[in-house]
Amino acid sequence: MSLGYFSYPVPVNEPVLNYAPGSPEKVALKKALAELKKDEIDIPMYIGGEEIRTGDKRSLHPPHEKSHVLGHYHFGNEQHVRQAIDAALKARETWSNTSWETRAHIFLKAADLIATKYRPFMNGTTMLGQSKTAYQAEIDSACELIDFLRFNVYFVTEIYKQQPISSSGMHNRTEWRSLEGFVLAVTPFNFTAIAGNLPASAAICGNVVVWKPADTQIFAAQMFMRIMKEAGLPEGVINLVYVEGTVLGKVCFAHPDFAGVHFTGSTAVFNNMWKTIGENISKYKGYPRIVGETGGKDFVIAHKSAQVDVVVTALARGAFEYQGQKCSAASRAYLPSNLAEEIKSKLVAEVKSMKMGNVEDFTNFLGAVIDEKSFDKIKRYIDNIDGNTAKILVGGNCDKTTGYFVEPTIIETNDPRYATMCEEIFGPVLTIYTYDADKFDEALEFVDTTSPYGLTGAIISQDRQAVELATQKLRHSAGNFYINDKPTGAVVGQQPFGGGRSSGTNDKAGSMINLYRWLSARTIKETFNPATDYRYSFLQES
Repeated sequence: MSLGYFSYPVPVNEPVLNYAPGSPEKVALKKALAELKKDEIDIPMYIGGEEIRTGDKRSLHPPHEKSHVLGHYHFGNEQHVRQAIDAALKARETWSNTSWETRAHIFLKAADLIATKYRPFMNGTTMLGQSKTAYQAEIDSACELIDFLRFNVYFVTEIYKQQPISSSGMHNRTEWRSLEGFVLAVTPFNFTAIAGNLPASAAICGNVVVWKPADTQIFAAQMFMRIMKEAGLPEGVINLVYVEGTVLGKVCFAHPDFAGVHFTGSTAVFNNMWKTIGENISKYKGYPRIVGETGGKDFVIAHKSAQVDVVVTALARGAFEYQGQKCSAASRAYLPSNLAEEIKSKLVAEVKSMKMGNVEDFTNFLGAVIDEKSFDKIKRYIDNIDGNTAKILVGGNCDKTTGYFVEPTIIETNDPRYATMCEEIFGPVLTIYTYDADKFDEALEFVDTTSPYGLTGAIISQDRQAVELATQKLRHSAGNFYINDKPTGAVVGQQPFGGGRSSGTNDKAGSMINLYRWLSARTIKETFNPATDYRYSFLQES
């Protein structure tokens, strides 16, 4: 029974700590890193509140230090997926009927734990497991994850407030129910915040979840799960499993209680999920919610009026922060002929100044790419450059002796449809094409039609009419569009994130839009003076 209407005001975005020399946060982070590397951790699955150890142990290594073993996680099979579903469904009725303030406070407590006690450990596991620098970890596994938790509480509160009008003699109300079944969350390696938010956003709405993180993100994922348990998350609400994707899909997508999937990953995998769900539609109790954020081939187009240093900085940061492994990373750039040489000269100099290596050395700007499969894919693109249609301006060296290191690489092409202008690489590779400065409209056409994706993009210009034109012409080219900035760095509550075309369903994580997908409305009408005769007045003639 509700004894009041509880207020959750608009949160303030979590401040980003700077990790300056001698700062408390830097001292704490270095201490946490040493602690996390000291002992090999044994990582179980979490199903129905139980720690499940299968004995099929797989090792975890920092991508930048292959020889070091962080620990081992216990790999599961089809049986464990079924156990996770059963545990979720067992918890569903109690969790969905739990009062909103109780649910909300679990996630608010988790946010507070990450902001304080566990901040260095969330950042430390992300740095070591995913090869993020201290700053890239801070804006991800601390600030963005905290923001997701706090803002989602606020957003759900605002959704619950949305109620219909009522006429005289009646009262209408809307219940915002959880979905009838379980939600599957499949999360990526590149953002700890996304990995935490996908299961948490569904759970905060009263749903129960089966969560499969990327194998290369398990080190941070298990830390988040431990925090959620400490915050008071009941058994079975979120069930964390480590299994093959095909096994997961086989069980979950054939289950009659499958209610939805919250996914971030490759377009090909998401397409296959959608196809499988469609083929199994007759098996389900309802129509599942399908929410996905997938690939990108994100762009920066500079107008002839652009400030050179703004373009250079946007490309240096947008393309090479976190080794170009952000969904939003700038991977193709269109430079006007009047500025191209100066931009390229300055950008090459900036890239040559970037240090790459072990992220525990805080002077390094880049770490390693996530694993050998990714390394080999990126290297193939670089090795295939023919020297005629395209050439390397800087970088291009790859070395996996001690870690999966790919130098920040800039390719210049004279073909706007060259492979590295079209295809997602997901690494520290930027391709540049120079267009005739007086043919801006033609360049916009290239931007819009070259790639099947529509995630992020940026226009850099001092000419307001050029900005207006680009904003209109590129309306469907990017779900997140930036003016005079890099195409990365969306902040929860400020720039809801997601794209269309082959980049996903554009359900905008970090906003109410996403949370509507995990709720099912029921409208209730109560009549105070019910009718007692079926006859209407119009039936009478006198």
